[in-house]
This record gives sequence, structure tokens and C-alpha cells, in this order.
Amino acid sequence: MVWVGKRVKEGWEQLEAAKRASVGQLLLKCARLWDERAVARVNQEGEAQARLRPAHTRLVAHIDVEGTRLTELARRIGVTKQAVGQLVEELVQQGTLELAPDPEDKRARRVRFTPKGMAAIAHGLEVLHQLETELSRKVGAQRMRALHETLGELLEALEQLEREEAPGTEE
Repeated sequence: MVWVGKRVKEGWEQLEAAKRASVGQLLLKCARLWDERAVARVNQEGEAQARLRPAHTRLVAHIDVEGTRLTELARRIGVTKQAVGQLVEELVQQGTLELAPDPEDKRARRVRFTPKGMAAIAHGLEVLHQLETELSRKVGAQRMRALHETLGELLEALEQLEREEAPGTEE
């Protein structure tokens, strides 16, 4: 029995080491921790009746300026249309989002920001900037600038891969 426990522990340690060696795992964990800090700070400063949740930040990051259909939002964040609909409804209730007719398809609606939502996004970006400044003091401004540049290049590469792999596109 002790031997099995030791093997499980060794296996777990190997998995943890592999996770620490993975850029993707590091990015995911950093993004989660950063998001949790930002959400906590926004909620600390904001209206009591308008509580922000991490699920909301994952949603609003994918709403285009002209608005985005629920089905597209669901695809982008990898959840069901019903789950997105629930999140959207919560933010509509708070006055952050609204549903508007889709000019390309009168049966569909687009999710878009209200003026209050635009102000909330601006505030959220300020909070993110504050966190970045604080973290720059911890890891160094030059390293944060290099990280920003690298992440920008990584985002471009991932978006290009997404375009190339999208159905109906051939290169």
C-alpha cells in the first residue's frame, strides 16, 4: 500500500514538473490569477449590486465593437449558447450590455456594450494597467515590456493559425 502511495506521489510530482515546463500552463495559470485579482479589485471599488465574476471577464473580452452574436460568443469562449445567454442576461440586468438587432440577419441579435458598459471596460482596463505596474515592480519594467511584446507576437501567430484553420479558408 505504501508503494502505491509513493508511485502516485512520484507521478504527481512528474505531472507538476511537466505543467511548470509548459508555456501554455503557465499562461493559463497567470491569466487566472491576474483575472481573479482584477475582478476582486473592481468589485472592491464598484457598485455592490453589479458584482463582476471571472466568467463575465471571459465573456466581455470577446465582444466586438459592433457587437457579437451569442453563437459566436459561445464558440469563442467554448461554452454553450445557453451559458453565454445567462451571462449576457446578468450583464444586461446590470446595464453593461444590451441586445440589438443584427443588421446582417434580422432573426439574430448582437450583444454589445451600453455606454455604462464602455465606462466599465475603461475602468477594468485601468485596473489591469495598475496590476501591470505593480507586477513590473516585482519582475522589472524591462522584462514586463519584453513579455508584452512577446505576448503580442504570440497572439498574432495564434490568430493567424485560427484564420488559416477556419473552414472555407485555404492558403
